[in-house]
Amino acid sequence: MASETDSNESYSYAKAGVNIAAGNALVKAIGPLARATARPGADAELGGFGGFFDLRAAGYKDPLLVAGNDGVGTKVKLAIDHDRHDRIGIDLVAMCVNDLIVQGAEPLFFLDYFATGRLDNGVAERVIAGIAEGCRIAGCALIGGETAEMPGMYADGDYDLAGFCVGAVERGEQLTGDRVAAGDVLLGLASSGVHSNGYSLVRRLAADKGWKLDRPALFDMERLLIDHLIEPTRIYVKSLLPFIRAGRIHALAHITGGGLLENVPRVLPKGLHARIDADAWEQPRLMAFLQAQGNIEPGEMARTFNCGIGMVLAVAPDEAATLAADLAAAGETVFTIGEIVPGERGCTVTGSDETWSARAAWEAVHLA
Repeated sequence: MASETDSNESYSYAKAGVNIAAGNALVKAIGPLARATARPGADAELGGFGGFFDLRAAGYKDPLLVAGNDGVGTKVKLAIDHDRHDRIGIDLVAMCVNDLIVQGAEPLFFLDYFATGRLDNGVAERVIAGIAEGCRIAGCALIGGETAEMPGMYADGDYDLAGFCVGAVERGEQLTGDRVAAGDVLLGLASSGVHSNGYSLVRRLAADKGWKLDRPALFDMERLLIDHLIEPTRIYVKSLLPFIRAGRIHALAHITGGGLLENVPRVLPKGLHARIDADAWEQPRLMAFLQAQGNIEPGEMARTFNCGIGMVLAVAPDEAATLAADLAAAGETVFTIGEIVPGERGCTVTGSDETWSARAAWEAVHLA
């Protein structure tokens, strides 16, 4: 039985492992970060029970709202283990806003969820600074969020992230894939690295192969391997939005989990098939390294990683060359990677011998 002294002990939230004062201090510290993301429609002040957004002030007349949420997956573990907290927030924003832009929607505002066992304000501020930077790149306002301190739920030093974003598109301008037609050209926009998918495999390879992540990469002696692996997901919003609004893009596919094979068919109508030629762009050195280290077959690469293409556009054939040049002028690296043909809804990626280290000509097919 408990002693009288034990039974009379005064309990508090702090004794249970939750530091309310630290949480309040964090809110004050990140206030300037949020204010720096202010845009028409949002003043980006924090501290209330919710965040307001004025669609009329943002210039919309008859908007459709588009919402999405996502996380960063086990890439977070790399950031934790190697003290790379400063830019993982960019990944969080990117995974959400890139999913909105493929609907034709402009990202308007963002909210984050940061969960940890014990709040370390120094780490949390670095993570949220990255989230604010991602919002700035995407042109959306950071209008709120939640910091959850939950002792016993996470190992010491661990945290997890989730993001929530709302965007808008004027009625009639949304991208639904209904304009995609046989003969459309597929343009690919280069990725910045692995982005935020496939890290369970990356981390398994790192463990099994004994990679020294704090040493220069075998394929790039000027840069540490961890820096290649932690490179943030590219945000495509500002380069794509003007061309979406001009009606020059028929459909967009964000290449996330499932790779090229499974994501491109998501924007195709029935009766149309995407054919992608892996010979059309050079395999990035990081992707070649991952493939060689894991002895990964080309088809598995095409359904696991983005393989160097972070976004795929379907465009009219007479628009393709001009749009590719305009996107290049906007800062994107653009490749003509395939076409839309009649057939069962799905995607085929093909390569010749030696492409992606293949020993013979190959193809990988996914039917949606």
